[in-house]
Amino acid sequence: MRPDMPNIRVSRRGKIVIGVLVSLFVLLSALGSLVRVYTNWLWFGEVGFRDVFSTILVTRIVLFLTVGIALAVIIGANVFLAYRMRPPFRPISQEQENLERYRVTLEPKKRLIFAALVGLIFIASGTSAQANWKIWQLWRHGESFGVTDPQFNRDISFFAWDYPAYRLILGLGFNAVVFSLLLSLAVHYLFGAFRIATPGPKLTIAARRHVTLLVFFFIVLKACAYWLDRYGLVFSGRGKVTGASYTDVNASLPAKMILFWVAVLIALAVLASLWLKSAQIPVISFVVLLILSIGINGIYPAIVQQVTVKPNASDKEAPYITRNIQATRQAYDIVTDKDGGQVTYQDYQVTNRPDNAALTASDPTVANLRILDPNVVSPTFSKFQQLRNQYGFPAKLDIDRYEVDGEVADYVVGVRELDQSKLTGNQTNWINQHTFYTHGYGFAAAAASSDVTNTKQFTEGEIPPKGPLNLTTPQVYYGELLPNYSIVGASGAPREYDGAEVNTTYTGTGGVPLSNILNRLAFGMKYRETNFLLNDAASAKGAKIMFDRDPRERVKKVAPFLTVDGDPYPAVIDGRVQWFVDGYTTIANYPYSERQSLSDLTTDSLTATNRTASQADSQVNYIRNSVKATVDAYSGKVTLYEWDEDPVLKSWMKVFPDLVQSKASMPASVLAHVRYPQDLFEVQRKLLEQYHVDSATDFYNVADKWTVPNDPYLDSDVAQPPYYVLASAPGTKAGTPKFQLTTPMKVNNSTNLAAYISVDSDPGPTYGKMTVLNVPDGTVIQGPEQIANTFRSNATISQNISLLDSGGSQVIHGNLLTLPIGDSFLYVEPLYVQGSGSTGYPILQRVMVAYGDKIGYAADLAGALDNLSRGPVGVSLINSSGVGTGGPPATTSPSPTPPATSAPPTAQPSTPPITGNQAQILTQLNTAITRLQAAYRSGDFAAIGQAQADVQRLLKAYEDGRAASPKPSATPP
Repeated sequence: MRPDMPNIRVSRRGKIVIGVLVSLFVLLSALGSLVRVYTNWLWFGEVGFRDVFSTILVTRIVLFLTVGIALAVIIGANVFLAYRMRPPFRPISQEQENLERYRVTLEPKKRLIFAALVGLIFIASGTSAQANWKIWQLWRHGESFGVTDPQFNRDISFFAWDYPAYRLILGLGFNAVVFSLLLSLAVHYLFGAFRIATPGPKLTIAARRHVTLLVFFFIVLKACAYWLDRYGLVFSGRGKVTGASYTDVNASLPAKMILFWVAVLIALAVLASLWLKSAQIPVISFVVLLILSIGINGIYPAIVQQVTVKPNASDKEAPYITRNIQATRQAYDIVTDKDGGQVTYQDYQVTNRPDNAALTASDPTVANLRILDPNVVSPTFSKFQQLRNQYGFPAKLDIDRYEVDGEVADYVVGVRELDQSKLTGNQTNWINQHTFYTHGYGFAAAAASSDVTNTKQFTEGEIPPKGPLNLTTPQVYYGELLPNYSIVGASGAPREYDGAEVNTTYTGTGGVPLSNILNRLAFGMKYRETNFLLNDAASAKGAKIMFDRDPRERVKKVAPFLTVDGDPYPAVIDGRVQWFVDGYTTIANYPYSERQSLSDLTTDSLTATNRTASQADSQVNYIRNSVKATVDAYSGKVTLYEWDEDPVLKSWMKVFPDLVQSKASMPASVLAHVRYPQDLFEVQRKLLEQYHVDSATDFYNVADKWTVPNDPYLDSDVAQPPYYVLASAPGTKAGTPKFQLTTPMKVNNSTNLAAYISVDSDPGPTYGKMTVLNVPDGTVIQGPEQIANTFRSNATISQNISLLDSGGSQVIHGNLLTLPIGDSFLYVEPLYVQGSGSTGYPILQRVMVAYGDKIGYAADLAGALDNLSRGPVGVSLINSSGVGTGGPPATTSPSPTPPATSAPPTAQPSTPPITGNQAQILTQLNTAITRLQAAYRSGDFAAIGQAQADVQRLLKAYEDGRAASPKPSATPP
């Protein structure tokens, strides 16, 4: 026998205290939500897109109320009916005696308990439903794709918009029925209509009919689920690829149709049992449906997979793999040109012994070789262009192109932003952090082919701005490094520090006014800061608050349906700094297209080192760069331009009619700086690893698979990022240079080069055209990882790098570029040295190049390229001043070694002239090599340079003497 329940009494004072605490908690929670809503409403008003905010808010509220009320009414009504159906008399039993104690305790509080239950259901259901506002809006406004799936011949829009909505409605129905059934059974049991241990009938007639009806609705919903499950097979992962496999089509699909009709018949049988006295039919029907589901939907397809498919998988799955290949190419926009797409495959005949004649200074690729790595030189930009302690540059700079003096070239660019982490001492108080240091100032640019780390000659920079880009509004109030909020625009004496050592007052349209006490109170609560009410800068006339200032976050907030690229980039347009942000529309319900994690697809060495933002770990199988967005760095204005004819974007444009402007409205000055986005290219190159294969059999057998090369200078296996270059169009020998985004591809499980992918990044008719240069089968060409290893294993390079990496200095490897030129690939890698301490910054010290089986190494690019003409054994030597001994790039094929009568090279003043015969020169050469080895051990750079120069001169003299000596005759005299 159970002990009596303890009689817990709470005093009147205790009840008051509890009530006050609960009320305060609810009030503070509600107030916090209201503050967030109100400040967001103000923010959307600032950017001019309050309609977006109101549409989202109204949709969420309607869904919250509609679904919350619907489920609360359905479940509450069933609980109420179960209570009303309680029997007036209950058999006497131990079970009922135990339950009576609970009934006596709960009966006086039944209304309060019922209200709390209904309220909890309302809140939980409404909260869950409002989070799915995107599904509901796309269901209402979804556009047609104009493409049908190969299995059911339905437009893709059915799977993209309708199928998720039907699933959601079905889920709500199951929740309503299941919770109604469980709670009703609990009430029936508590009040004696459902008796487990009591002799006699287990259910009263009223309770049995109630439960039977709920079981009937459950089975009807289950029948609907079986019908809908048929369409879900196009997303199946049973086979080798995403999409309905042989087993899905020939076993699972018929099984689901059988189960649908079985569920319909069982539902009718359950409904008929209402007029029978037995309660066993609903239970038996439920068990039968469960058994049939396991047998028909589970065991049978497994048998087919094991017995029929597995022994003949490549043949059985071939038609369905073909569907997957076609759908994946379409969904990821990597359709071949022969099928109407923009991906062109070309065979690239390459050799390991290319002719250096291709490496002419007039070649667009050679003329624009980039030796500045934007991922490395940010500290160098800070060293020479920071100019004030509170400014800084992002860890990763960007690549863009400008026309300067009539010539288009690519530039490494960065915005001089306010970096609060650099504030020190009294600069870190609230007034300075939020009202004095409010913005960045200016823009820096350096030609990508120049050595700005040594020359310090920036194309654009300084305070006030100097350069050909005509930056007239240098103030940067919106950027990547700025504080979470700043208060600007206050009237009176200027109080915002400007880069030119003067104070200024913000006069732009950005920011939310703090003109009234309500706004100041709201932001004071938002940031938990009393200075919004007490500080003069916040309460002064004209004061505004700027928040949510990061370009990516502004675009994501204005267009919440977009996934934004991880790397915004700045450009100077019409005298102002504009941030460019690429926006993607994605879905995960494109039939037969391969589902992948967006995070996995876009992971590279830049995201691994936090130099660019990582994408969320969300599943996608369709992506388009549908939007190009700009954010004005002074006013914060967000402008969205439609870029791709995309049905997903078209659907959202019906939801938010005035949000996205047409592509035709994009100004020419903005269009000139559009580029192909990096994250999209990384997604596409990852898919092309396998989806360049046409044959389903080869695809199944993973034949001819490619992989992205690993970054050769990271310890972990992380992909090398793609690189922007200005070069000749791939596969062509000359012409106007094109701005491209490029990547090499290697043979799977090998380091040999398999292909080279380039996409046109210049706006125009060929924008987005992707060219894939295929390395023919059987041709062994070293890939980036092998080239990096070749550089490391060369004795001269290795020894020199070891010396550069000593004495507290650190060698930093720049990006290893891969460029098709002539009949091979040219590899170029800058080598930087950064001194120890906080004042150190990367300085370009060496350039390494490889072309076929030849490598070059010098203090500058010209010397490294010139060294390639010396043949596969040559490595350029460095003189004592650190300048490469080579001249400008060779313009012709390597000429024969000059005869001994040629004038010897000019020696250093302190070096004696070379005299003697071949044997004597060889003796001098051995002595010079001994001196070079001793210099390496001593670490004396001057001695190393002198010894290297001596060795080079002696080698040249020795080879000249050999060439001039008479050749032996073919036969003895």
